[in-house]
Amino acid sequence: MKVVILAGGYGTRISEYTKTIPKPMIKINGIPLIKYIINHYSSYGHNDFYIALGYKGNVIKRYFRKFKNKKLKINLIDTGLKTMTGGRLRRLRKYFKNETFLATYGDGLSDVNISNLQEFHKSSSKLATLTAVKPPGRYGAIDLMDDDVINFVEKPAGKSGVINGGFFVIEPCVFDFIDGDQTAWEDSPINALIEQKQLVSYTHRGFWRPMDTLRDKNALDESWKSGAAPWKIWQ
Repeated sequence: MKVVILAGGYGTRISEYTKTIPKPMIKINGIPLIKYIINHYSSYGHNDFYIALGYKGNVIKRYFRKFKNKKLKINLIDTGLKTMTGGRLRRLRKYFKNETFLATYGDGLSDVNISNLQEFHKSSSKLATLTAVKPPGRYGAIDLMDDDVINFVEKPAGKSGVINGGFFVIEPCVFDFIDGDQTAWEDSPINALIEQKQLVSYTHRGFWRPMDTLRDKNALDESWKSGAAPWKIWQ
């Protein structure tokens, strides 16, 4: 199954690094986040990647020009500097035709079981599945009824519970829910899927951490140093 990695955002909340590199290229133990994400999916047999580039995409391009792994197919797609997350997905539409595909953000590390996620999605018969995780902080909260998503609030103030952790499985007809470049995936497309009862949540109780702020970067560094980094085996 093909994998989309959204890697085009500005990463303004961790500008200590993103002044010079895009957020997916921030390193933990000398290895960029995006490489850990690729290794994660590859460990489940998914080796065909479509990286949606935007801000400082040339840095990611330079990295993969030097990257040599015959098993992996890395497709680097410019999706616009100011394009929103939904718009980036929509710009990739021509590469997927009628295929179900996987997608995630280029700044989150997890040990989610991708095979179980796929099986869950298939059994749900819904158009899209997101992975619900327990937050270390403040992110897009979701309300659930059984496994169905019934409400989504992007980065609410003072709300706790399970949140959108990325790691999506998406049917190709979902592209029709995205209007254009200025559409955030987390806004009208997800809400339209909820209204039609076509979004389901796979609950992941293991490790998940984003690289959103310097605090997150430090926490991931500490996880590595302490030997408690679930992604370490994928180096």
